[in-house]
Amino acid sequence: MQNYRRSEVLTALILLTPFLLVYGVLFIYPTIKMVILTFTKAPLIGSGDWVWFANYTKLFKDRLFGVAVWNTLYFVLLSVIPSTLLGLLIALGVNRLKGWWQSAVLAAFFVPYILPVSVVFRIWGWMLDSQFGIFQYPIAAIFGGNIPIFRTLPLFMPTVAFITIWWLVGFNVLLFIAGLRNISAEIYEAAALDGATRWQSFRRITWPLVWPITVLVATIQLILQLKIFDQVYLFAQGGRVDATLTMVQFIYRAAFQKNQGGYGATSSLVLFAIIVIVSVLQYQLTRARSLK
Repeated sequence: MQNYRRSEVLTALILLTPFLLVYGVLFIYPTIKMVILTFTKAPLIGSGDWVWFANYTKLFKDRLFGVAVWNTLYFVLLSVIPSTLLGLLIALGVNRLKGWWQSAVLAAFFVPYILPVSVVFRIWGWMLDSQFGIFQYPIAAIFGGNIPIFRTLPLFMPTVAFITIWWLVGFNVLLFIAGLRNISAEIYEAAALDGATRWQSFRRITWPLVWPITVLVATIQLILQLKIFDQVYLFAQGGRVDATLTMVQFIYRAAFQKNQGGYGATSSLVLFAIIVIVSVLQYQLTRARSLK
């Protein structure tokens, strides 16, 4: 029996070795190097002087880093919960359709998701352009004149969050549709025979059974929006870039524009820690909800 177990362990190690090598080279080693880099005053490429915790002290005193953290969290608040709930509502509606109608409506919501960010930027940049954008006609009718949406700071983040929701909600709808189709129709039929209303069926059947998908969608969106860069970077060009700075933009500026590799690695590690903490909290939330 002992020899049998040893042969099983040896076989498992042989099968796992390629993955462990690739994982170590592509993730573990770069992560260790990045952590070491945070304790140095090094350029993006090359070695630097050992400064211990000076980068961390500088980072948490940096006003722009505070702005970047606030903008990132504000964007997450504006986009994650609305996109998750909107995806669920759309999926509930699409799931009631039948035949080619369902396929057509689902495709209509999913098509924006496959567009590259540059195309999304061009589409919405043209429609909201302060001089000739087609959305400026109703804006002028309501407010009495054109408004430069992407140059007006209070409107910038909500507008980019709205565009992001429009862009990514199709993926959420697809995940929710998959979850809804796994719920047996017999459960709803039994509930209808017992006199349950649609709201009661949703609250007692649909919502508990689709909860794991909801948490999955929220977690994916949370991680994606914590790493927001493309949309904000593109729409902020020519405007108040510092005021709309996000955490990934802060890292990009420090590491690639100012050639401060150690400082950029420090801010990257802080963002990594935030994402890990948020992921753990999401897991605990899922576990607490499933135990009820």
